[in-house]
Amino acid sequence: MSRYESFDRSRLLVKPLAERTNDLQLERWLALTDATPEFTHPDLATVAARLTAAKASGAARILMMGAHVLRGGVNRHLIDLLERGFIDHIAMNGAGAIHDYEIARFGATTESVDRYIRTGEFGLWRETGELNDIIREAAANDLGLGEHLGHHIADSNYPHKDLSVFAAGWRTRVPITVHAGIGYDIIHEHPNCDGAALGAASYRDFLIFARTVERLEGGVLLNFGSAIMGPEVYLKALAMSRNVARQEGRSIRNFATAVFDMIPIQGDHRKELPKTDPGYYFRPHKTILVRTVADGGESFYFRGEHRATVPALWRML
Repeated sequence: MSRYESFDRSRLLVKPLAERTNDLQLERWLALTDATPEFTHPDLATVAARLTAAKASGAARILMMGAHVLRGGVNRHLIDLLERGFIDHIAMNGAGAIHDYEIARFGATTESVDRYIRTGEFGLWRETGELNDIIREAAANDLGLGEHLGHHIADSNYPHKDLSVFAAGWRTRVPITVHAGIGYDIIHEHPNCDGAALGAASYRDFLIFARTVERLEGGVLLNFGSAIMGPEVYLKALAMSRNVARQEGRSIRNFATAVFDMIPIQGDHRKELPKTDPGYYFRPHKTILVRTVADGGESFYFRGEHRATVPALWRML
């Protein structure tokens, strides 16, 4: 037994989601024909060409993303890329799973942190917490978190499941993996959260992701708006994949990476900044754009909001 006291979750008041004010409603989600903010960049056509070539050869086409990408309303663009084979793996953080689930089930998502943290209500909404039950089922059946969530939404009667990237992944047999950090997400506040189940299901997703990275030679890795999860999960999976490839006489060196974010990168994004520069600590730069492609790959950087960059890449493809 631990010598330290822990928080007793039975004391929590968990309210029905109907009482929550949501910041994002269905009208936020774009149709493929909707106008989007303009975005152009001379390297975008090159990334599209690399994805097309990777699709033709069967090499990995990986998209890693933060939850703000979904909040940009671009679900239909992502789903179309899955259905047409330009993306064959999507990796998200835990918040991405929550937004996808809420928009599919309720047609709205995103609460005001500023409003609800003041009253201690932030994140404590009953129906969203039911995600923990889905995660326990995944762990009990040795399934990945994203895999089981996609199956659950696809088989549900949720009114907006056509907007679910996870359901589309299940339907197209494309892995959508969730890389969760304990304590990062609102569902971890709930009395029904099982940390062991969360860890088991998300770790299985990590191994599924690492298996995809084994096919990265000749492929493409995209990172949209993930400053920590994307570069760190990718780094470890690439180390594992290169370890095995080297034993087998193969290499994973010739591939393309691209980062889509809002952070300005001064100078040549293909060169690492000195540690005295605060930009050195922007991990997508040094990890995805420099270090992991230093021995044969190529990298690209695009600065812009996701509501503009995702549709721009989709149109190019």
